[in-house]
Amino acid sequence: MILSKRLATIVSFVPPAECVADVGTDHGYVPIYLIENGIASRAVAMDVRSGPLKRAAGHVRRQGLQERIDLRLSDGLDGLKPGEADTVIISGLGGPLMIEILKRGRRVAETIRHFVLSPQSGIPGVRVFLRENGYRIDKEAFVKDEGKYYTVMLAVHGKSEAADDVEDRFGGWLLRQGDPLLREYLNREAARLHKLLNELADSPKEKTLRRCEQVKQELAQVERALEKMEG
Repeated sequence: MILSKRLATIVSFVPPAECVADVGTDHGYVPIYLIENGIASRAVAMDVRSGPLKRAAGHVRRQGLQERIDLRLSDGLDGLKPGEADTVIISGLGGPLMIEILKRGRRVAETIRHFVLSPQSGIPGVRVFLRENGYRIDKEAFVKDEGKYYTVMLAVHGKSEAADDVEDRFGGWLLRQGDPLLREYLNREAARLHKLLNELADSPKEKTLRRCEQVKQELAQVERALEKMEG
């Protein structure tokens, strides 16, 4: 099975496990890949919608993995028993929803060893939530897939180091590692924001002035991130 860059990065973050639970499994490609490549012995594929779950069931049958992949209609972690899985994957969801899933499923989450998370939005908020709720980010990846950028995190239970707003926005682990794709992204953002400031400079309108201040603040964050990458 050939996975997209984003999904390939997600499965690369999964440690060898007896059981992996995939929240929001969609087509079921991730658990199928994990089983077929010996990363997990079995998997629980969960989705809140019956349509995607039916599609996933078809793919699981086609690969002959019905005995090793359990498909469940589940809202977040509701369908998972405490201690049932070693690793939980949550991807393709917005950050606020991901946080809500972890909050609501706290009893189950406390028994999970590894969390592979790839929020579609609200990424700074996810980092703050993890730090303030007893999780530590052990690894991150910044991925470009079909023109879009994605972040993948490996989180475990443990105490996190303090972080500032720049590290929450762009990822302290990525900045410390000097991730080349993130550096490329930051340089492009800096160039874009400089250009936008020049375009706004010619207009004295109050609304434009407010926008100019916003852009300056955003540019300052990007430049601080680049400084952190240079050590």
